[in-house]
Amino acid sequence: MDSRVSALADQLLLIERELRVLGMWSAESPSAEALASQQPFCVDTLDFEAWLQWLFLPRMKQLLEAAGPLPTASGIRPMAEERYKGREAEVGALLAALGEFDRLIGSAR
Repeated sequence: MDSRVSALADQLLLIERELRVLGMWSAESPSAEALASQQPFCVDTLDFEAWLQWLFLPRMKQLLEAAGPLPTASGIRPMAEERYKGREAEVGALLAALGEFDRLIGSAR
């Protein structure tokens, strides 16, 4: 088993927590059409935080639970930095959690 699984699971929980603390967690799921976007991060159909909540977090949790092969690279923090430009102080903990996720994914051995 990949030694990063536990740390990655913790990061996913931190990302969810930060979305909730920031009031960016939604009780209502986006439409099936919005979720089916072929664009990176669903930029044409979803806000970044909706992509995190409805696609990224569930897919990563499923991958960890299935003990599937993990990606070898991740660049989610740079996307978040672009999305929250000018709001870094407000979303600093979310950026940190995303950055740590990126770091863990990139540390594949």
